[in-house]
Amino acid sequence: MRSIGEMARDSGLGVSALRFYDRAGVLVPAWVDPVSGYRWYGTEQLEESRLLARLRRAGMPLADIRLILAGWSGADTELVLKLLEAHLRRLELGLSDARDEFSAIRALLEHRENPMASLRTTTSRPAVSAPELAAALDAVRFAACADPEFPMLGGVLFDIEGGAVRVVATDRYRMAVARVGTTGGAGPRVQAIVPSPLVDAMRALLSDDAPVELTLDGDRVVMETGGRQVAGRCLDHEFPDYRRLVRLPAGRRVPVEVPAFREAVETGPVRASEVREQSGAACDLTVLKVTRDGAVAVCENDEEEHRVAVNREFLLDALDTAARDELVLEFGAPTAPLAIRRTDTEETFSLLMPFRLEN
Repeated sequence: MRSIGEMARDSGLGVSALRFYDRAGVLVPAWVDPVSGYRWYGTEQLEESRLLARLRRAGMPLADIRLILAGWSGADTELVLKLLEAHLRRLELGLSDARDEFSAIRALLEHRENPMASLRTTTSRPAVSAPELAAALDAVRFAACADPEFPMLGGVLFDIEGGAVRVVATDRYRMAVARVGTTGGAGPRVQAIVPSPLVDAMRALLSDDAPVELTLDGDRVVMETGGRQVAGRCLDHEFPDYRRLVRLPAGRRVPVEVPAFREAVETGPVRASEVREQSGAACDLTVLKVTRDGAVAVCENDEEEHRVAVNREFLLDALDTAARDELVLEFGAPTAPLAIRRTDTEETFSLLMPFRLEN
C-alpha cells in the first residue's frame, strides 16, 4: 500500500488533488483508515494516478477523465481512443480560433498610433532624495521580469510626472509600485524603462544622503550623486499601462503584524500548484483567508471558502521588501490580485496574482 504522500510524490499529483479526486469518485483509495481518515492506495493505482496527471496537464475535462480511467481499467481501448481524439480535436479547434483572434489583434495594433512614443522624446531632470529613491528601488526591484521572452518587462519603469517619480516593475505575476517626490524636472510626462542591471548599478550608488539628479533624455538615462555617475541606454520597448492594472475595486483591508505573519506563512501548510499558469512551472502555494474575527489565516482545509491562493515565495519576497513591521493586506475576489500595502502611504504597494483553486 502507498500512503497519500507517497502517491503524490510518485504520480505528480498534489495531496490536495488526490483528496479532490477521491471525493469526485475519480481515483478512490484502496483503503481509508476509519479512525484517522488517512488514505492508502494500492500499488496498481500508481499507473492510473500517473495517467490522471497526464490527462489533467492536457486539459482533459473531469467527466471525460472519469470515463477514460474506467475504460483503462476495463481494457476498453476503443472508448479511450475516441475520448482522446475528441479532446485533441477540441484543442486544435481552440488553437485555430485563438490564432485567428490573435491575428486580428495584431492587425489592430499595426493600425494604432503609439501614444507612448512622445513620452520618450522629452528631456527631464528631476532631483530626488537618495534614501527615498533607494527605498523605492528596493520596494520594486524584486518584481522585475527575468524572462527573455518579455524584454519590455526586463527592467524598472521610471515614470516622471507632476512632481514625482513612480518606479514600477512587473513579471506578469506580481507588480510593485513606489513613489518618490521630486524637485525640478517639471514639464510633460516622461517615461523610460531602465534595464535591471542598470537599476542595480544605480542602487549601488545610493549609499548616503547626497542629492540625486536623474536625467532622462530620449533613450538615455543618467543618475548623478555625490560626484559619481552611472549612465546607460533605456530599453527600446513600451511598458504596459500600469495605472490601468492597479485600478482595482476596493477590497477588505486587514492589518498584519509582519514578523508573526511571515512565520505563519513559512511554517504553515502549502499545496502544490497543479495548473502551470505562472512561469510555466509548479510552485508552492499559500492559501489565505480572512477569519471571522478579522485576522488573516493560512488555510489548513482545502474546503475553506473565500480563499485566495498565491505563490508562497512571491508573498515572502513582498513582505521582505516592504521592510515594515506592519502591513495591510487587501483582499478582493478570489480571482483578484492580493494587494500588500504600507500603512503610511497609498502609493507604495505590491500586487500578487492569484492562482485558481479548482479543488
